[in-house]
Parts: sequence; C-alpha cells; structure tokens
Amino acid sequence: MSMSRLAHATRMLRPVGGQRLLRPAAACQAVRRWGSSGLPPPITALTDDEEMMRDSAAKFAQEMLAPRTIAMDRAGQMDAEVVQALFENGLMGIEVPQESGGMGLGFTAACLAVEEVAKVDPGVAVVLDIQNTLLVTAFRRYGTEEQRAAYLGRLATDTLGSFCLSEPESGSDAFALKTRARREGGDWIIEGSKCWISNAQQAGLFVVFANAAPEKGHRGITAFVMERDNPGLQVGKKEDKLGIRASSTCELNFDACRVPESAMLGELGQGYKISMDLLNEGRIGIGAQMVGLAQGAYDYALRYICTRKQFGRPVADFQGMQFQYARARMEIEAARLLVYNAARLKESGRPFVQEAAMAKLKSSEVAGDVSSQCIDWLGGVGFTREFAAEKFYRDAKIGTIYEGTSNIQLATIGKLVRASYDDA
Repeated sequence: MSMSRLAHATRMLRPVGGQRLLRPAAACQAVRRWGSSGLPPPITALTDDEEMMRDSAAKFAQEMLAPRTIAMDRAGQMDAEVVQALFENGLMGIEVPQESGGMGLGFTAACLAVEEVAKVDPGVAVVLDIQNTLLVTAFRRYGTEEQRAAYLGRLATDTLGSFCLSEPESGSDAFALKTRARREGGDWIIEGSKCWISNAQQAGLFVVFANAAPEKGHRGITAFVMERDNPGLQVGKKEDKLGIRASSTCELNFDACRVPESAMLGELGQGYKISMDLLNEGRIGIGAQMVGLAQGAYDYALRYICTRKQFGRPVADFQGMQFQYARARMEIEAARLLVYNAARLKESGRPFVQEAAMAKLKSSEVAGDVSSQCIDWLGGVGFTREFAAEKFYRDAKIGTIYEGTSNIQLATIGKLVRASYDDA
C-alpha cells in the first residue's frame, strides 16, 4: 500500500472528531491502583477522595433522606433540616477550595454525590447539583477575586443559590429573555421576571441574567449577583409539580432592583457565554441525577421481586423477569459510563459538549424507561403511593425537560457530529 493510501486509511479509521480517552489528571490515584502498565484506568475507576465522597453521600442519603423522602414529596416542601445537613456534610461546596470552607474536590466527585443522593431522593439531588455544577462553578470561573472571597464560603457553608435564566417566553430559546438591566449612576437597575427557578424558595443568593444592551441581541446578556434582601426582588408563586416536589420551583419578579457595579459576574455582554458554558457542565450533573434515579428505582424493585413469591418461587427467578431486569441493568450501566466519561473529559480540560449532551439524553431516557418498568415489576402495589416506585417514575419525567430538552440535546449532538465530518 502506498504511503498516501495508508494515510487515507488511517484517517478513515480515526475516531470522528479526534476524541481519545486519555488519562485525566484527577485520576492519578486510580492509575496507581490499576498498576503501571501504562494503560488508562477504567472509566469507573475512582480516586480515594472520590470513593470517600461517594460513600459519604450514600450514607447521608440513607440516614438523613430515606426517612423523610415520602413526607417531603407529599408536602411539596424541603425539610429545613435536610438543607442544613447538606451544608454540614460538605455536600454543597464539593469543588470549593478547603480554605473557603469547601471540600476542595473535583467535578467527578460532585457528580458521584449527586448520583448517590438521587438513588434515594432525586428532588434533593437537584438542589445539590445546581449548587455545585452551576452556582459554585459560576463564581470559581467567572467571579472576581472579591466575589470569590465573598460568596464561595457562603455557598459551601450556609447559603443556597439560584440560577435565574428561564422566562415565560425564553425557555429553550434562552437568548430571547426580556429581563433588562440599565445603568443609573454607578449602579445597575434590573427589571423583569423569571420562571421555573429552582431553589428560589430557600435561596439567599441569585445569579440573574439580564440584557444590558438589547440592541446587541444576545450579546448584551449579562450576569448579575443579587441578594435575597434586595428591596425590589419578589419570590412569587411556587409551582405544584409532578415530580421532584421537595425542590422548590418559583417565579421571580424584579421591580427596579438596584445592584452595584461590583455585582456584575463576568464581563458586560458575557452572560450568554457564561450561561451556555455552565449549562453544558450542568447537563452532566443532571445525567448523574438520572443515573442515580434509575439505579434507585431498580434497587427498590429488585429487593421486592427477590422476596415476593408467586407459584412457589421468587418473582425474580422467572426467566421472563430476568430478561427484563438484565436489560435494564445494562441500560443503567451504559448511561453511567456516558456520564462518567463526560465528567472526566470536562475535568481534564478537553472538549465535552457532545459527550455531555449524549450523557444527559441517554440517562434521562433510561431513567424514564427503568422507573416505568419497576412499577410493572411490583405489580398492583407499584401503582400505589404507599410504595416509592411511583415517586421515582414521577421524578424521572423532568430529566427530558430541564437543562435542555431531549430535542435540544439531539440538535447539539447532530450539529457537532456533522461538523466533525467536515474536519475528517
């Protein structure tokens, strides 16, 4: 074969987009654990710190959440003791440096914590996810030195935050937002409204996206930090949701909210980039939430069918059932690997947007499918509110909607795949 034909063949066999799974810096401990062969460790290999965080989150979920989950769901209200315990157990500042009161760990550790908490209560897991993957990251990456000093410690130890982007006419089309910011002296005046704002009922800090230069379109969108006690801020109606009911979702109204110049997060007009960068990472966190939800529903149902007997034997021993739960287990593991891979890519500084979209899409579909099957496996009792299977099923539905609908994920994947063939 000629050198030119060999080069062409090599290009054709190369993974499209040039993606290779390389060893992430955060996995050094795992590399040592898996030997010195020079091969990268499995995606599921964790560092000692990551294992510690996973186990700590799992213990927290079983001891603190499990006894309260059903009551919080029925009340549609987060137990104040749960929020306090999230802070006390270090779960709200996983990537916050230790000197600021956080755990000083990495992005994968945060995803592991979200997954473990979601196995018991996905509604609490989303609180943890938003705090770590959106709010903390926003200040770590885009905050000034003064902002990081003022807010990271609070986010890690006692203050819940909200990410305020969505509006009545600005959902998937996030850049169509109508909230405005105008200068007045040395301050900014923010006016408008937001909807579907998670954590708003309990939040003490809000990152608000407003257009400071409407004539520039989305290039005028800017992020601002706002305290809850701002006189013009009103937390409005709390939504009565189908699932993740413990997590509050509210409307916000801004009536001439005055904030100082120092409240600007990032640069003027950088808000659209900030929001998209954060949401791309946040999708991995939602993927972790959905994987945890699917695993939690699966474990719940398997424990039941392994003890429930029909025709003199456990339901789980029938081959027809085994085929179903074998396939479900395979789908959960496939979704988990997508999430872990996206997390490692992000953590190691390589492109991850396509992988994040795939992880979020697949995991949300798996969560919906598996939680539905779990109700079938339980039979009639699965259809009652006395058993947790129906809660997992209701909680799963949000996965295909928030932080980018399934169609948005498909559009993202399709666009990046198409572009990769132009570069091939």
